[in-house]
Amino acid sequence: MYCSVCGEKLALVVHKQEGLVPYCKNCGEYRFPQFATAVSLVVTNRTKDKVLLAKHLGQEDYILIAGYIKKGETAEKAVTREFKEETKQNVVKYKYMSSRYHEPRNVLMLNFLIIAENGEIIADPEEIEECRWFDLDEALDYVRKNSVAEAFLKSAITEIKNNKI
Repeated sequence: MYCSVCGEKLALVVHKQEGLVPYCKNCGEYRFPQFATAVSLVVTNRTKDKVLLAKHLGQEDYILIAGYIKKGETAEKAVTREFKEETKQNVVKYKYMSSRYHEPRNVLMLNFLIIAENGEIIADPEEIEECRWFDLDEALDYVRKNSVAEAFLKSAITEIKNNKI
């Protein structure tokens, strides 16, 4: 790890309240790790009996629709923007669910459960190979196993079945 300001190699130093934290001796500053932030969307229809899963380009498994939050953008704005960009549909309602750090991509995923506007889903051909509606329980059979998407989906289906959106 290197300092994002001066490029000096960082040393791990004990911080009173934070534990081991990267520290730049040259700048005399702690440099907390930086990571990207994205939204992950569990999409249900208005009748709340189906879930939309997507196959992204070059992927074999179905996962959730997701996208990075742009600089200066709120998570809530990213939810509506990403869904519109990837499906050409609007969000009727959304609810924040939970977050999970995804180490392989160094990204904090913020999961939202959303209700989609009725209408034809038109997948963005530059990002998504296929979008498909699944019955709630069926979706769990198709989503990538042992993934962040599966964990978010399980939690969201519980919320949907308990009519909490």
